[in-house]
Amino acid sequence: MSKGISQDRRQFLSTAAMTIAAAEFALIGTGDAQPRSIDAADASAIKPESKQSFGPLKQVDASVLNVGYAEAGPANGHPVILLHGWPYDIHSYVDVAPLLAAAGYRVIVPYLRGYGTTRFLSSEAFRNGQPSSIALDIIALMDALKIDKAVLGGFDWGARTANIIAALWPERCKAMVSVSGYLIGSQASGKAPLPPKAELQWWYQFYFATERGRAGYDKYRHDFSKLIWQLASPKWNFDDATFDRSAASFDNPDHVAIVIHNYRWRLGLAEGEPKYDDFEKRLAQGPVITVPTITLEGDANSAPHPDAGSYASKFSGRYEHRVIGGGVGHNLPQEAPEAFAKAIADVGSY
Repeated sequence: MSKGISQDRRQFLSTAAMTIAAAEFALIGTGDAQPRSIDAADASAIKPESKQSFGPLKQVDASVLNVGYAEAGPANGHPVILLHGWPYDIHSYVDVAPLLAAAGYRVIVPYLRGYGTTRFLSSEAFRNGQPSSIALDIIALMDALKIDKAVLGGFDWGARTANIIAALWPERCKAMVSVSGYLIGSQASGKAPLPPKAELQWWYQFYFATERGRAGYDKYRHDFSKLIWQLASPKWNFDDATFDRSAASFDNPDHVAIVIHNYRWRLGLAEGEPKYDDFEKRLAQGPVITVPTITLEGDANSAPHPDAGSYASKFSGRYEHRVIGGGVGHNLPQEAPEAFAKAIADVGSY
């Protein structure tokens, strides 16, 4: 059953304030492999506008990609994989990862295809942005890192990717935190018209359906993405340095192609690859997710998102829904890192 819980943004790792400085954000150690719990405490040690950054990134070949990723925490810790959305990047978790690392988790934060230092291994590879291809990228990353099973967390594209993995490969997903709930869709559902106000929220999807939109996003990707941040999180007063830190990842040579294909595929305006057809058929049936799940929603999320009551039945395992208050918008992990970290630790203990 779904439980609505109003979470105060002061949720935080009780030990984080004492350990973050010593941990250094990207430190990989050999400490205690047993994660500690997260308790309510003063959240003043972490600010949503943190100027913290990741240490040197790692790269690994995984199927069709060479994936760039940040890693934090003990190498023998319980694995957690955190997945970003569009138009965001790994820095959505720049304050979440040290909290989890300090608690004993091994945290992996990869750039999705088309972002940051992630690159296709072949110049001939189709720049495919369909959802199942992105999910399989993460399965391939887990294989490359020899991670059999992990707690998955994500928002936006990242939440959808986590949902797909939990639905199709539950043996690889110990538990999940999903912002905005159940986001699995299909081309058929993408073709169905919505009420006018709902359609208006998807204005950029229709813009991307045109060649003018593709060219416009390519030319103005920095300003375009900043506008999306402002619209999706109207109460988040991020500064230019915070945005620019993430915007650098959009300079990836495949970024525009991946983003445009993703949104055109959703509307049925672009073909995917036949090798993903069976996965998409299964996803089109709206499979129920059986792994333990906590869904989160910010009280000021102005991006398109479903009502929590519409998806509670899609989770048949242990399930909880939390509303994060205090003006939290779409980029919930970066705006409320302590609440997101607590959800990861809580669901991982189920």
